Amino acid sequence: MALETCPKDLHHLRACLLCSLVKTIDQFEYDGCDNCESYLQMKGNREMVYECTSSSFDGVIAQMSPEDSWVAKWQRISNFKPGVYAVTVTGWLPPDLKRNS
Repeated sequence: MALETCPKDLHHLRACLLCSLVKTIDQFEYDGCDNCESYLQMKGNREMVYECTSSSFDGVIAQMSPEDSWVAKWQRISNFKPGVYAVTVTGWLPPDLKRNS
């Protein structure tokens, strides 16, 4: 698992509303979402980070080799990048992003 995908701090953690990846606000702003960046375009845009992530989530799963993990299959994250994922995330994507999907 690449260290840049792991949360650097336990404060200000947020989970992506699309894939449930957990990072700090600063990491989402600096790197975007490792799985959804081409769609959500959070990199360099703090407003999009707040709109496309949630601080309300339960549980975390650290995934190192998604293709071998039954938990990753159960959570439907086996095709995502290695990292830390929320088990459940509360929140909704902005309506204009949902329309474009």
